[in-house]
Amino acid sequence: MKEPKYDLEDRLLEFAVRAIRVTESMNRSPAGIYVADQLLRSATSPFGHHGEAEGAESRDDFVHKLRVCYKELREARRWLRLVQLTPLVAKPELLDGIVTETGELVRIFAASIRTAESNRPPSRTKRSTPNT
Repeated sequence: MKEPKYDLEDRLLEFAVRAIRVTESMNRSPAGIYVADQLLRSATSPFGHHGEAEGAESRDDFVHKLRVCYKELREARRWLRLVQLTPLVAKPELLDGIVTETGELVRIFAASIRTAESNRPPSRTKRSTPNT
């Protein structure tokens, strides 16, 4: 039996959809509006930036765009954890799955950055490798 095809683009799309649903369900208090806006931006941008990485013009450009995805996913993970601990959604326990998915995506991008940097020509200086 064949394993299902792993498609990071689809996974990022589904993550963005889930994040949109979370932000739409948040209460509309001043805090809710602010946090929803921050979460919406950070959780949806990796989908678009990943598309830009696929069309990168160089290895350095590719790594840079992967780093943007990585940074935004780490930010989204923090906002989601905040939402879990505050009364901004009716059932914060339902966020466990998306928080887990965010952590997995962070690790995928950290590994991708390490791989892309290790495949650079030896004359390049390496930036610090991301930690999850």
